[in-house]
Amino acid sequence: MVIAVDGPTASGKGTLARRLAAHFGFAYLDTGSLYRAAALRLLRAGGDGADTDAAVAAAQGIGPDDLADPALREEATGNMASRVAALQPVRDALFALQRDFAACPPAGLPGAVLDGRDIGTVVCPDARVKLFVTADVAARARRRHLELTGQGQEVAYETVLRDLKDRDARDSARATAPLARADDAVLIDTTKLDIEAAFSAALEACASRMDGS
Repeated sequence: MVIAVDGPTASGKGTLARRLAAHFGFAYLDTGSLYRAAALRLLRAGGDGADTDAAVAAAQGIGPDDLADPALREEATGNMASRVAALQPVRDALFALQRDFAACPPAGLPGAVLDGRDIGTVVCPDARVKLFVTADVAARARRRHLELTGQGQEVAYETVLRDLKDRDARDSARATAPLARADDAVLIDTTKLDIEAAFSAALEACASRMDGS
């Protein structure tokens, strides 16, 4: 059983995906963290995202410690991740890892929840449940700004809003696995929903798809 959760940054997809995994007892993979880890390794090596070979090497070197690095959530990491994610060789380097996770969840768990931007369209197109979580860009910028300032980072709301718009444009326009809603994905707009209401909507969608209706 695979649940694919896609959507743009700060839409709430990660929170929903983690809660769904806990609710059903499934394994959880934040696929965006893989690209962030590659981006962070690249940044620390002095790369700028234009060197495909360096980006691929960074992706191939990812280990458990990379995925636990708190710097993954920094804005510079996220912006670089959006750039390296547009490189097909980088996606190829991480594609098998994601599919293997979905096909054989760790610890023998009965299913997997993966969140990202192309899970329902590219990584797991046959997923039983597909959700596309979105929200108005202004609402997403407010959430992201609160998250960053709560971490002690000094950043203006206007800067966060601009970065989100730029990232949305890159993610949606890239030729390789663009951010897109799968034709059979259930849309959940969290602009005016709190987490409990969004989670209820996600559970309802999952129940419908799991029952085969």
